[in-house]
Amino acid sequence: MTLAHERWVQAAQPPEELYARALTGGELHIRGEDGRSRRLPVDRWLGPLCPADARALDRARGPVLDVGCGPGRHVLALTRRGIPTLGLDIAPAAVRCARGRGAAAVLCSVFDSVPGSTHWQTALLLDGNIGIGGRPVALLGRVRELLCPTGSALCEVGPPGSATTCELLVLEDANGVQSSRFAWAHVSIDVIAQTAARAGMRVRELWEDEGRWFAVLEPDRDRTNPRSAPHRAGVAA
Repeated sequence: MTLAHERWVQAAQPPEELYARALTGGELHIRGEDGRSRRLPVDRWLGPLCPADARALDRARGPVLDVGCGPGRHVLALTRRGIPTLGLDIAPAAVRCARGRGAAAVLCSVFDSVPGSTHWQTALLLDGNIGIGGRPVALLGRVRELLCPTGSALCEVGPPGSATTCELLVLEDANGVQSSRFAWAHVSIDVIAQTAARAGMRVRELWEDEGRWFAVLEPDRDRTNPRSAPHRAGVAA
């Protein structure tokens, strides 16, 4: 095996493998298509709730489904409040970590068969998880299907003036080893109302807290059969 081929093999590691190492204390960065890199706040994900998180969760009504729960800090916090909560994640290490901390979590994609479908009062898409899969309209449409008629989605979005895009990202550890690419979307608060409408949802509340931006979305009962425009690269579909 040549050195170039060895580096290619390293670069092709699944994102879940680098994520698993980070959960045990490793440093983790995310790199976009523009080449810019930023450190992911793994310490925050593993730590207690910050005040902005706690105030956001004040809006959650049980039962709650945490989509992309990671190490489970939101699931654990709500459970301690006496609110039935289940976390979903596609990363085995995240689910193991969440369960090890006492949070209920299952290894599952939100687009697969989800326990309790149509009975969830609140779905969480915090920490930017509205970007999962790179298609926020499709994701919100799926979340809408999982909610009960009076349910809502609690989302964290980008600040005013930020770009709304879809791009391919890679994870990168402290040694420069990269993961394979995966799609992720960024949705600005400037366009969350339009994005939600394309998924058959509407904005109930918007707010800013500690420099982070949040939205509560609810099904738009006047639109029983939402239709989404086709997904295109760079467009939050």
